Amino acid sequence: MQRNWSGRAGVLLEVGVFVLIGADVWYETRQNGDWELVAGLVLTTLTLVLGRRLPAASLAVAAFGGLIAMVDLGGRFPAWPVLLMIAAGYYAGRRMETVRPVLGILAAVTVVALPVSLTEVSDGLGSWLSLLVTLLFAAFVPWHLGHYLRLRADLERTGWRRAEELEARQRITAEQARLRERARIASDMHDSLGHELSLIALRAATLELSSDVDERHRAAAGELRESAATATERLRQIIGVLREDAPPPVEPADTDVAGLVERVRGSGVALESRVDDVSDAPPMVRRAVYRVVQEALTNVTKHAPGAAASVWVECSAAETVVVVRNARPPAGSLPGVPSGQHGLVGLRERVRLVGGTLAAGPSGDGFEVRAGLPHDAAPAADAPETEAERSESARELASARRRVRRTLAGAVAAPAVVIVVATVVGVVQYAYNWSSSTLDPLRYNELRLGESRVDIGQVLPRRQTVERPDAEPERPPGSRCEYYRTDRSLFELSSESYRLCFDRDLLVSKDLIPERRGDE
Repeated sequence: MQRNWSGRAGVLLEVGVFVLIGADVWYETRQNGDWELVAGLVLTTLTLVLGRRLPAASLAVAAFGGLIAMVDLGGRFPAWPVLLMIAAGYYAGRRMETVRPVLGILAAVTVVALPVSLTEVSDGLGSWLSLLVTLLFAAFVPWHLGHYLRLRADLERTGWRRAEELEARQRITAEQARLRERARIASDMHDSLGHELSLIALRAATLELSSDVDERHRAAAGELRESAATATERLRQIIGVLREDAPPPVEPADTDVAGLVERVRGSGVALESRVDDVSDAPPMVRRAVYRVVQEALTNVTKHAPGAAASVWVECSAAETVVVVRNARPPAGSLPGVPSGQHGLVGLRERVRLVGGTLAAGPSGDGFEVRAGLPHDAAPAADAPETEAERSESARELASARRRVRRTLAGAVAAPAVVIVVATVVGVVQYAYNWSSSTLDPLRYNELRLGESRVDIGQVLPRRQTVERPDAEPERPPGSRCEYYRTDRSLFELSSESYRLCFDRDLLVSKDLIPERRGDE
């Protein structure tokens, strides 16, 4: 219901915007001819009707409607074509996928407008540049604004839902890895504890069979042996449940790091090592040290074949520090987080359970795994995700945000570039017009009535000025007049000009038309 209401409200708002534009058309054209009123209402209606199904066509109608601003409307610049382009551009941006059709439409309008401005408009290229800037700010910028808001709305509707799904999937995968590692730890504890219980049962059986012990103590020793055997069986059942259906590990709960290093070195890895004796560390710490070195060297051989590596195990009374580094591999890419990240997730869980910390990531031109394992600490809290472990949804969200920022940057950068280009073109065109249409005052004073156009053509500028005076003396009947600039400064905007009128190729009138003042 809420979505239906918001959709209806959007339709009503859009219709209201175009109704207001239609009202502005009527207000601006009430004192002009009917043709502008009819053209304005037809363009507004077409833009509204085509907007939802054919947004590009709607924008094209509004953009070509901007050509009306180039027509002489009695000195009045119409505002309704600009308002129409703003509305059409914004709604087209909300509905269009790419900017290419917009660029094509604006390019077509500017190409059509160029010959019109040069042949039908007195201002010439200046009027075309004005239209170009109008199209930029009234159509292109609103389109980018609408497209930016659309990308943000799409990100809110679909991006976050996908992000939640991927995050949930990753949490499940990480939890499975943690559970597997805990089961592996439990298996290690079973091997150690089962061995101790077996020793207890063996010693109890020895007491039970000893002839030096009275009957009462032998019975107690038998009960102790049976209890130890029962505890061993219960422990085996519990560990079996933790292992689920996975086969039991075929490797022993080894803690001989030096032996592991030698085996890896014997397989051909260029391995440098310094391993302290960790026999005084707690059993869980010793096993964690072994697993860190084992997992790190496995990743080296798997992801950086041929790379030199080093293993440092430093043991003190309070803590054992493990550092495994590898250099850049001779061939192939640098090692990164293993596919699926199960190895590091499980390793991080094992280190956390002994109260330690684990860091894994690029170091210089290689990769480093560093673990700090205190000898007497409670399990640590879950560590935050590293950059390498960040979820796919987070990367996609960052990418979507970059696209939104690029769209917004394009809405700002494109107008700036066009303004700079239009300004440079306008300045160059104005300077060319000024230099090629200026008549020197001395040459003007030397001109005599009755001289032929051919005789004085050598002293006249190459072309006439594009500006025409708003008011001038009456022309001689049947004459043809030419207009030239005076020699004022290039940077002084003045409408003062020379007028030369010819009748049958003879100069019949020469006038200096002064600049028209605002109070005249």
